[in-house]
Amino acid sequence: MSNQLATNKPKFSIAIQSDMYKNLINQTLGDKDRSTRFIASISSAVATNQSLQECDAGTILSGALLGESLNLSPSPQLGQYYLVPFNDSKKGYKVAQFQLGYKGYIQLAIRSGQYKKLNVLAIKRGELVKYDPLNEEIEVNLIEDEEERENAETVGYYAMFEYTNGFRKSMYWSKSKMEKHALKYSTGYKAKKGYTYWEKDFDGMAYKTMLRQLISKWGIMSIDMQQAVEKDMATINTDGTYEYVDNEDTIVIEQTEETDTVTQNEENEKEVSMNEL
Repeated sequence: MSNQLATNKPKFSIAIQSDMYKNLINQTLGDKDRSTRFIASISSAVATNQSLQECDAGTILSGALLGESLNLSPSPQLGQYYLVPFNDSKKGYKVAQFQLGYKGYIQLAIRSGQYKKLNVLAIKRGELVKYDPLNEEIEVNLIEDEEERENAETVGYYAMFEYTNGFRKSMYWSKSKMEKHALKYSTGYKAKKGYTYWEKDFDGMAYKTMLRQLISKWGIMSIDMQQAVEKDMATINTDGTYEYVDNEDTIVIEQTEETDTVTQNEENEKEVSMNEL
């Protein structure tokens, strides 16, 4: 099936209406009404993203089916997962990459039923009194005015979880530590190209990094969470295999209405190893 898609590369709007795709969706989801809702939802998401329309239809469908199997929404406004267009230089055409958002991490963790509390927060200048990494205790004086706090400079990031049985873990990274992390794992950010997620939404990328670090090292990971983390940043083929796009490939992302359309290198999201994040 993958070879056929690579050769013909039908547009998604056409491919999604084919018997082959409809049968694949019905077999995967196993419910006619759910399949109908899924087709409408993903068709709407693709229709509003010109760059995504240019991607191989099979990778769009496979990434969306993964998101559906995890019961996550493709809506950019919800930020649970994204289908991001990439130019795959080896294949010679654009593919869609599945990317889990930090809100997707939160959703999957909550559904496990093991977490009593889960939080990630940017710490603003003047708020941090101290953080004791040995006992994992933080003391802060949060700015009470929401608008003032939102506009204040971020100096660090804090993430924590507490199980229903009382086990608790937390971690704090300074802004400079997060900067070093971004520079190490994002060559696009290091080159200051102006189009990476780290440059467009540093806090969002930082939240995802903190949650991934915290949950992957100390958290309980459900089967869904393991699958999502394993395939995060990957292009998923219709036969179930997945791969990561080459470092030098470029992508075009059509973001939400709050942001501009940008061009971005793949390296900014090349955090495929949980140990690296």
